[in-house]
Amino acid sequence: MNRYLLHGLGQTPESWNKTLAALGAPADCPDLRGLLSGKSALYPELYKALCEYLPADGKFSLCGLSLGGILALNYAADFPSRVHSLVLIGAQYVMPKALLKIQNAVFRFMPQKAFADTGFDKPDFLMLANSMTDLDFTNRLGGISCPTLVICGEKDRANMKAAKNLARLIPNAELKTVPKSGHEINIDAPEALAQLIKEFI
Repeated sequence: MNRYLLHGLGQTPESWNKTLAALGAPADCPDLRGLLSGKSALYPELYKALCEYLPADGKFSLCGLSLGGILALNYAADFPSRVHSLVLIGAQYVMPKALLKIQNAVFRFMPQKAFADTGFDKPDFLMLANSMTDLDFTNRLGGISCPTLVICGEKDRANMKAAKNLARLIPNAELKTVPKSGHEINIDAPEALAQLIKEFI
């Protein structure tokens, strides 16, 4: 069974390295910035590029954190028959507009060098974040038919409510929290994350 791990905004494929080592199983970790290959850094473009990257036949497992979780959720809602299992980590299903505005305001005052390791430069980072403001999958969650694991860090207060709602609204979903971890569980607690994924699969 092929497995795909989608990283968060501000991360790179290497952000999964410690989780992969703990999993002890191969997985494809695409570079989300690389998928755009010269296209505008807009969510619809990124999602389209991901759809073209993932196999159009057969089933596979899909796991995503933050931005990667939103992309994975979008894909599972659009193509439920293709996704064998779904893992959503620190993901939202309807964008918290007030939080995004504050976040983007902070990003605008950050220097360009602060974005050097994110895969996106500052303008593209801001463009992508702004293009996600109106995303809302609320009415589509009931159509996701595969077993789903929703994971949230114990300290990730900004995403805990969404995690609980996802576990409640997706038919075959369960929620797990990771003690002492913040939003980036693949960085904060990769071994604990890998163990949850192993148990789920």
